Amino acid sequence: MKKIICLLLFPLVVFAQEIKTEEIEVNSLIKGTLFSIENTISSKPNLVIIIAGSGPTNRNGNQLGMQNNSLKYLAEAIAKDGNVAFSFDKRIITQMKEGNLDEKSLRFDDFITDVKDIITYFKKQNKYNKIIIAGHSEGSLIGMIAAKDNADAYISLAGAGRTIDLIITEQIEKQAPFLKAKTEENFKILKEGKTFKLENQMLASIFRESVQPYMISWMKYNPQVEVKKLNIPILIINGTKDIQVAESEAKLLYEANPKSQLKIIDKMNHIFKEINEDEENIKSYSNPDLPIMNELSETINSFIKSL
Repeated sequence: MKKIICLLLFPLVVFAQEIKTEEIEVNSLIKGTLFSIENTISSKPNLVIIIAGSGPTNRNGNQLGMQNNSLKYLAEAIAKDGNVAFSFDKRIITQMKEGNLDEKSLRFDDFITDVKDIITYFKKQNKYNKIIIAGHSEGSLIGMIAAKDNADAYISLAGAGRTIDLIITEQIEKQAPFLKAKTEENFKILKEGKTFKLENQMLASIFRESVQPYMISWMKYNPQVEVKKLNIPILIINGTKDIQVAESEAKLLYEANPKSQLKIIDKMNHIFKEINEDEENIKSYSNPDLPIMNELSETINSFIKSL
């Protein structure tokens, strides 16, 4: 008599978990949000520290009058894959809120120190398997320098491959070519470590006297030199629709450190949104409802899994 064995097959059901957020204060200047899901796959998940771009860009990737939630969506996408993400307000955001921002005293190295402090803060908790730095735009260079000897992996998101004076001069040449010569003249003075009285107010956003010391401190770092110093896994990402940092910049970083991985995402702009028509590009900077591209989060999460 044959024995009948009944196999009860239960379908595998994956329940979408809600994102859990926690406010974190690293120190009096650095405050941010920790993104995770309730039950991560690992007891010691990986942590991704996200660094915002230039200017008063907050933890969500937004500036006054320019809400797009790019960094918030990125942090959520990383968390949904079972990792933890920390996105923070740069010190200038805190200083602006408290009314004590002094541009003259601000230096590029301050932001590098802040990221190192954040890494130390989380390392002391011993909760995380690996700590990955992901820097966007200006944050790419900040993160690149801070990651050396401190992090387990590094991701550049729309990061420049040349010094900031060359990037800005090129942007000026495209937007206002009649200002190129003056821009080069001003940068030449700053390269010598000197400040000057600004004569042409059309260039005030770049060369106002209070921000000149910061520009001097920023210009001394060459991304191609700094990325060569990294002996950790590196992922370099840019988009074909980025009107602020061309994909050629990402290629310069990749060529400087051939051990890195390079990913150029078709139709992605500077804030990770999909752009099909050029006129959509600028509009996307003020559209908080437009999601970031799935290909970006899939690329990052795949990179993290490979560590």
